[in-house]
Amino acid sequence: MNIRTVLGVGALLAAGALAARPADATVYPLGDGRAQIFGSVETIETVYEDTLIELARRYSLGYEEIRRVNPGVDPWLPGAGTKVVLPNRRVLPHGPREGIVVNLPEHRLYYYPKPRKGEPPVVLTFPVSIGKMDWRTPLGRTTIVARIKDPSWYPPASVRKEHAERGDPLPRVVPPGPENPLGAYAMRLGIGSGSYLIHGTNNPDAVGMAVTHGCIRMYPEDIATLFSMVPVGTPVYLINEPVKVAWVDGELILEVHPPINAEGQSVEPEVEQFSRQLDDALGPLTAAINWDLALETLAAARGVPVTVGVRASLDYPPELLEAATTPDLQSAGP
Repeated sequence: MNIRTVLGVGALLAAGALAARPADATVYPLGDGRAQIFGSVETIETVYEDTLIELARRYSLGYEEIRRVNPGVDPWLPGAGTKVVLPNRRVLPHGPREGIVVNLPEHRLYYYPKPRKGEPPVVLTFPVSIGKMDWRTPLGRTTIVARIKDPSWYPPASVRKEHAERGDPLPRVVPPGPENPLGAYAMRLGIGSGSYLIHGTNNPDAVGMAVTHGCIRMYPEDIATLFSMVPVGTPVYLINEPVKVAWVDGELILEVHPPINAEGQSVEPEVEQFSRQLDDALGPLTAAINWDLALETLAAARGVPVTVGVRASLDYPPELLEAATTPDLQSAGP
């Protein structure tokens, strides 16, 4: 695997420690460590053989992630010359910038390696699958307690029962190999009696969806990279942050993903909670906010950062001034 560094930051890993992958993993520099947004949104044209699943993997995206921003594109037969948006611009989640952060609504993992002397802090990010309904991935802080190469899978009784009811019985142990759903690498989390893993997969097409039994599933090439970098003891933060807000050069940036409820299901965003979050982001600042655009961004939950306001100390773009009003929360909504 090649690791491509944006803006000329030095490589983090020796090439010999890495495995091949369809696309470069990108290391994003964070300057003085206070950066809140990184990356870019790009548009490409497909060739006849492309599918959205293949493009997602090639450009380090999950399936749901690429599908949401390309709703009019046939995921299996987009056809030659079709324009496809690649949503690789992101607001960083709030909270600690250390170790691993997994934002469940985003279906995305962030890794903040400890900066080397003389180098700026950086972040690597990867799409992941999370727990499906009734098998929710837990929230909270934990650590990596074990690293396993070529793991065997010991499906718990509940999973064996589920498969048996579907007419697909499982053995008590699945040895390493192409039939093992854990893939070639696994890292055990110190939560839930050690039953939760960050691991690879033998079904990469499902990365970026809520399809697991609570574990965090990665593309084979991504788990190989992460495994080579992450030692035992690394902190892991499992968070639920569907709405991310940031001030960037005087602009208020909003990024919304479908929220997850207590059962792990995606639900519609709540307007009142969203309004409070924007108020918190504003603090004592005065700003012009395009509430129509903000509420549209909330309802769409496409996962793409959108500028919805500017600080009052800046010259207002006319379109923001025209709509800089307080929303009617009684009538507003998705």
